[in-house]
Amino acid sequence: MIVLVRRVLAALLVTLLLPVAVVATAPAAHAELEDFASYQPEERCSPKAKAGAEYLAGWLVRTYGGARGRIGAACTDSVSEHQEGRAVDWSNDATTKAGRARVKEFLRDVLAEDHRDRPAAKARRMGIMYVIWDDRMWSAWDGFEPEPYLSSSCKKLKKCSKTLRHRDHVHVSLSRKGGYGRTSFYDGRVEKKKD
Repeated sequence: MIVLVRRVLAALLVTLLLPVAVVATAPAAHAELEDFASYQPEERCSPKAKAGAEYLAGWLVRTYGGARGRIGAACTDSVSEHQEGRAVDWSNDATTKAGRARVKEFLRDVLAEDHRDRPAAKARRMGIMYVIWDDRMWSAWDGFEPEPYLSSSCKKLKKCSKTLRHRDHVHVSLSRKGGYGRTSFYDGRVEKKKD
């Protein structure tokens, strides 16, 4: 009889404590929401992929498909968050139905309101400064409203390459905190390191 009581109590204890353990280890879905990221251009040559950018690159492919593109890039005179290892290129083709569908789903997810009706909640948690895809740009400082995009390397859209038009990949630039994985999206997913 005592053994049966112990088993019942143990099962009851596991049933009661399991939800607490899951909540305690889950990323902070209810943590304070970050503000919209401000523009933080590349300031120094540090092209090694930062932890948040590395995580985001893998997460995009695991969640939506497509393929990983570059994160870091050789340093030049131009300004690019790739040169600080905090910009993610996610390979998708704007000329294919599958590519367009993947990116549409991603944008819908990251720009959606959360349970408190706060806009672009996941993008803010990720530390996204801006997204460029298929001749359009969604920037945090403009509330992620889509705007026409033309690369500074192109004088006219027609003479601009598929890559510079971002028709063969999605470019996601992260704030420094997002790049290093120091925003709430990365809690429990990325080891916090010092700069």
